[in-house]
This record gives sequence, structure tokens and C-alpha cells, in this order.
Amino acid sequence: MKLVKPSKSYQASYHSYIEELGREERYPFPLDFDHSDFDALLSKLENFRLGENLPEGYVASTTLWLIDNEEIVGVTNLRHGLNEALRHCGGHIGLGIRPSMRGKGYGKDLMKLSVDQLRAMGERQIHIHCYADNLASANTTKAIGGELDSQVMIDDKLVERYIV
Repeated sequence: MKLVKPSKSYQASYHSYIEELGREERYPFPLDFDHSDFDALLSKLENFRLGENLPEGYVASTTLWLIDNEEIVGVTNLRHGLNEALRHCGGHIGLGIRPSMRGKGYGKDLMKLSVDQLRAMGERQIHIHCYADNLASANTTKAIGGELDSQVMIDDKLVERYIV
């Protein structure tokens, strides 16, 4: 199992990941990017990593793929810093696991690798936010040492804000 930078060598796996998600809400947000032109997708992800041509209100972020047996089993998006909006709700990490791979420990592995990557990038206090009813995410965050810092209501949904 390894974290890799998005590349053309995983194009088929990426498309099958997106297909498997179907109409499910996609996390992290780069999974919503148009992927019909895969080279353009890779370029857009690289621009986000470099902090270039970002939409207003966005911060630089690195997207990485969790690979096991040469298939993408998860995706993480690591924000290089937090603006006011992300401090309020969003945090440093957005991640998702391929539906067929959920419940197999990949979420915990990906969260731990994501925290390690952010620490290597110089982040010391890592904010991880999730909806209170997302027990898998909350339990994963606690399992890697996350401590509940606060809660906030967003659009009538309770969001828990953890710090690792």
C-alpha cells in the first residue's frame, strides 16, 4: 500500500473508482472535477498543488491516491493551510475510500498517511472536520489520536472539529 501523486498510469483505475461512486456525494472535492480529459484533470490537480489559478476562496492543496494491488482504493486532499472558511468548517484533510473497499481499514491507513504527509509539509496542528453522524470518519480520526476540539452547526447539520 502506498500514497502516490495522481498520474496517467492509474487512469483506468480512477475512472472505475468514479464509476463505482455513482451518484454518491464525492469526497474529497477534486473527485468532482471533470475527468473526461484526463491530462487536463492531472494539470488541474497540479495547479492546486502549486497554488496556481485557484478559484476564489480556495487554498493550495495536494491530492494523493492510496494504491493497493495497483488499484486506487482511496483519495486524500491535503490543504496546505487554512483560510477562515476552512478553519470554521473543512479542516486540513478531505478523504474518501472506494465503496467496495470500505470497512477494511483503508480509511484509518489513509488518514494516518495523510497526517504524516501534512506533518512532513510542516503542519503541526492538523484540523480534521466531519459530520457528527459520520461515525466512520469520527472513529477513524479518534483512532489516530484526534481529540474533539469543538462542534458547530452548518446547514442544520452538526460538524465535529478534531485536532491531531
